[in-house]
Amino acid sequence: QVQLVESGGGLVQAGGSLRLSCAASGGTLSSYVMGWFRQAPGNTRKFVAVISWGGGTTYYADSVKGRFTISRDNTKNTVYLQMNSLEPEDTAVYYCAAGVGRYSILGSDFDSWGQGTQVTVSS
Repeated sequence: QVQLVESGGGLVQAGGSLRLSCAASGGTLSSYVMGWFRQAPGNTRKFVAVISWGGGTTYYADSVKGRFTISRDNTKNTVYLQMNSLEPEDTAVYYCAAGVGRYSILGSDFDSWGQGTQVTVSS
């Protein structure tokens, strides 16, 4: 029932940075575990990062740990993904997702999804 809209994607050179935003409407953000996933062409959708209801706990895929940071501002109903030291392997469509039931890295545990935003990293 919550609607999610991602923004902030684009084209960046390897080593550069981007910050993605996910704006939520139709619900109270603090009621949801929030996650970021990504999908490259010809590949499956994969977990990137997750953040707990109040933002006190985060977890990252090994491939992005130390480079990406997930955060949330519940007063603004917005979730962010700060991406630093980007690599060509990070090229994908990035999706944010909201889950009502549990803290999880599984896409099946998330109930609402955004439309995705394209991130392209050139070498």
